[in-house]
Amino acid sequence: MNTLIIVGRIDKINDDKIDIAVARNYKNEEGIYEKDIIPCLLKNFMKDNINEYCKEGDLIGVKGRLEKRDSLIVIAEKVTFLSCKKDNE
Repeated sequence: MNTLIIVGRIDKINDDKIDIAVARNYKNEEGIYEKDIIPCLLKNFMKDNINEYCKEGDLIGVKGRLEKRDSLIVIAEKVTFLSCKKDNE
């Protein structure tokens, strides 16, 4: 079964994909939570909704599957908007 769920902030919005910054659950030597940038490919109806309602920094949840292309990429099957980025973050 190839299913995953990730929660993170939108790092970058491209034409048909978004990059999601997902914080690790432990701190590095400097006491900072590092982030992994995960590329997610969007279907047409999701792409339109993301471009209209979301912006960089918003928190979203993505349910999808992994696919090997040039590199590993998440193929989004469902995207859930969770919250807006606060202006003071």
